[in-house]
Amino acid sequence: MTKKPFPLVVLLSIACILAGCSSSGDYIRFQGHALGTTYSITYKTPEEAQPEFSSMVTRVTGQCLDRINHSFSIYNNHSLITQLNHNLTRQTDSLFRIVFKRSQEISLQTDGAFDISAAPFFDYWGFGSEKRDSLKKWDPEEIKSYTGMDKFYMEDTLLYKKDPRSSLNMNAIAKGFASDLVAAGFSRLGITDMLVEIGGEIVCKGVNQEGKPWKIGIDSPKDGNVHPGESIEVVIRLTDKALATSGNYRNFYIENGKKYAHTIDPRTGMPVLHNLLSATVIADDCMSADAYATAFMVMGLESSKSFLESHPDLGAFLIYDENGVFKTYATNNILMNL
Repeated sequence: MTKKPFPLVVLLSIACILAGCSSSGDYIRFQGHALGTTYSITYKTPEEAQPEFSSMVTRVTGQCLDRINHSFSIYNNHSLITQLNHNLTRQTDSLFRIVFKRSQEISLQTDGAFDISAAPFFDYWGFGSEKRDSLKKWDPEEIKSYTGMDKFYMEDTLLYKKDPRSSLNMNAIAKGFASDLVAAGFSRLGITDMLVEIGGEIVCKGVNQEGKPWKIGIDSPKDGNVHPGESIEVVIRLTDKALATSGNYRNFYIENGKKYAHTIDPRTGMPVLHNLLSATVIADDCMSADAYATAFMVMGLESSKSFLESHPDLGAFLIYDENGVFKTYATNNILMNL
């Protein structure tokens, strides 16, 4: 397996809408590529900042992204998760343990709709680290015997498997955690106003250049909308919260005339078939928002709405198809411009 960057698995349906696209006053914006995707970061320089402050910000960003790549990239032969998946080590690091614990919690809350142990199914359907052409000899029913969060357990800092064939894929939560990690690093530098976006997973703190909540555009989930920001469905205003979106309309393939989308139901091992097209979740941290957005795409519209009713701390904007027409559902705790 060749060394590749962190893959873009969860489809991005978000565009950051800023008051201008370059530096404005004390607000600095910079962009780049990392983890197999892009990032865009805007922050306000603290009043007491020294001339080398921007270099410090760049260095902190790079350090955080390197740590994420080392811990979670299934395309890196030397990453921790690759070593764990190949049974070369049981020792974990602090970042892995944080994400693993939260993954366990959300898996329980969603009755298995979110499940990082479904990696063999992602591979089987061609959305993981293996080449799709070599997968059809696998037996989906057999795969079920070694997937499920109950196949893994932690003892202190060590990860144990009940079956050596079991493996993990944290792509549906790791980019959100990356945004959290960078934002936390910025806070330690004294930055209070920021927008951190990594692969569409966003953390907002403070206010934008206009002294108002940040504006986040949610893309319309129509086929052919391949460039984030080209077709906006709604603009959400956000401050001191995190936001993540999952959808099926950009990451799919067609084989023998049939469309296979990247959202796999871990409970059945099959691609989902329902009318929910895009799920945007707002939470206190981006790791959780990322995971819940993925879970909602598995659960479908009605189950997601029921879940949101029992979890009023979450905000959501759902786009679904009703007889060929886009419809939306929004919780009443989000501020948006239609």
